[in-house]
Amino acid sequence: MSVALMWEARAAEGRGEELLAWVREQDLPARPLRREVLRAPGERVLVITWWDAAYDDSLPELPEPAGGLVARAVHRWRFESVEG
Repeated sequence: MSVALMWEARAAEGRGEELLAWVREQDLPARPLRREVLRAPGERVLVITWWDAAYDDSLPELPEPAGGLVARAVHRWRFESVEG
């Protein structure tokens, strides 16, 4: 089964590039099948990782950034692939 973890944060005012750089520097203790980093207006950064795992498996996730880098708490979602 494939599971996708989504991690989305909104940077504090004027810190979008810094948040993007921070995300790119983060290593996970295990390597996902795929990892994609995206950005959007409003200084938002999205990271999607794909794993060969069951939906409820314990999987590594990016942490909450420190030091006032984000404007609000990180949003996290988990999805499973649907065939068909």
